[in-house]
Amino acid sequence: MNVLKPHLQTTIWTLLKAGASQREIERTTGISRHTIRLYQQRFAADPANCPGVATVPASQTAPPRPPTSVAVSRPLATSKCTPHRAFIDAQLRLGRNAMAIYQDLVDLHGFDGAYNSVKRFVAQLRRKEPEQFDRLSFAPGEEMQVDYGEGAPTRVAGTERWRKPRLFVATLRYSRRSFRRVVWKSGQQVWAELHEQAWRYFGGSARYVVLDNLKEGVLKPDLYEPALNPVYAAMLAHYEVVADPARVRDPNRKGTVENAIGHTQSTALTGRRFESIEEQNTFLEHWETKWAASRIHGAERRQVQAMFEEERTHLQPLPITGMAYFTEVQRTVCDDSCVRIAHSSYAARPAPIGSKVLVRIFERCIEIRDLRTQQLLRTHTLADRPGSVVLPTDERVFNPSRETRYILDQARAIGAQASRLCEMLFAIEGRVGQRKLWGIVNLAKRYPYHFIDAACGVALDQGVHSYRHVKVLTEQSVAEALEALEAASPRPARTDATLTQQHPLIRSADEYGALFAHAATAAQPTSLAS
Repeated sequence: MNVLKPHLQTTIWTLLKAGASQREIERTTGISRHTIRLYQQRFAADPANCPGVATVPASQTAPPRPPTSVAVSRPLATSKCTPHRAFIDAQLRLGRNAMAIYQDLVDLHGFDGAYNSVKRFVAQLRRKEPEQFDRLSFAPGEEMQVDYGEGAPTRVAGTERWRKPRLFVATLRYSRRSFRRVVWKSGQQVWAELHEQAWRYFGGSARYVVLDNLKEGVLKPDLYEPALNPVYAAMLAHYEVVADPARVRDPNRKGTVENAIGHTQSTALTGRRFESIEEQNTFLEHWETKWAASRIHGAERRQVQAMFEEERTHLQPLPITGMAYFTEVQRTVCDDSCVRIAHSSYAARPAPIGSKVLVRIFERCIEIRDLRTQQLLRTHTLADRPGSVVLPTDERVFNPSRETRYILDQARAIGAQASRLCEMLFAIEGRVGQRKLWGIVNLAKRYPYHFIDAACGVALDQGVHSYRHVKVLTEQSVAEALEALEAASPRPARTDATLTQQHPLIRSADEYGALFAHAATAAQPTSLAS
């Protein structure tokens, strides 16, 4: 450290006591800031050696020092942009940058300042106060927030590739206790199953669940009446939970789970890789139990696990059975009063013929509901084999429709026996049997009429009124006729095919050689000229 003269040391000490900055002392004294900083550290370490400080015995009290008369503060300079503040504000609202505003100030207002002056002024105007939020408080067991994030890289089974799975986090709003799971793919049923797993993990369900407007949960966002996914809505109704989708582009409504996802990614998963989904889920459960649940929450100043033990008793009890998942399809009621599901027919009354109904397909049964009101109309057990007809006899429709008349007209065109068999099938089974009628008349697209009509006659004689039996008889008749035709027509004797070497139309090899030579000679001058 450079040794300064006593009067300079006194000046530095006086200015430091007055609150002057190192830069201001440098401008006043001409001493470098490095030297000023060293003297400042020296004075702070040993105040007794400061210039002008008298040594006072420990038993005495030093008299107060007179106020210093050194003036170190200077009035702040006014920016040259201040008179043009209104113009600059208007340009900023239009999204213009500092350079464009500076150019307009020079061209339109005769501005004589520098561009840096405009840039500093614009930066001050753009500075915003921090956005303030109200802290919401919730009763124990009242709300749970859910969302998806991104998990740690995980090896895809059976490959050398690494992918990041989807990280599902469900957080209880009161205690901040969280449930975390990673999955490769998400869907309607996976999203609902993750909710069920979270409630089993907590030992009960909250009364409300706050979620984002993702398609697995919300089909159509709406502030007042959002359209929920049907599988998700049925699952919530099963557990007596109400969904509260957040406003679009308003993640602060579910800030608790957003923070939980960030906490998981930055603390638990950053820098880690896992060999399987199961390994990552095991680690997340261990980390939640040992570290996340035992932490002291920053805002509440309480342990998360202690708050969860308090909240656990306020959670809703879980139902005895879990959710029965289903898929939904729309079907039109056919003229036999049935709907077709997986090649089987199921009674749909009281839904009128020709109307559309909503069919929910469960693992062992189906539900037929009104498309508009979702009212349950019929329930059936799923048929064991395709082609079954689940329709009581008293509900079968036997009066012919336009489709029935059309099929019978085609059967009459095939022959008398085909017409007789089709009329008998309709009289026995009603409109449900029209599928068999369609099969019989459609045989005419592949086989001659007389074979089909003869097969129908044989089926009537045998008493087997079945489309499959008529088809087998028709195919047999056609095969026998082809064999008979092949046996009646003599086959030509087989001869070994030989290539003809001499013929008036075949030119000699010398002629072809002369042709190729002539073509090569004709092409040579062209290539040289080019």
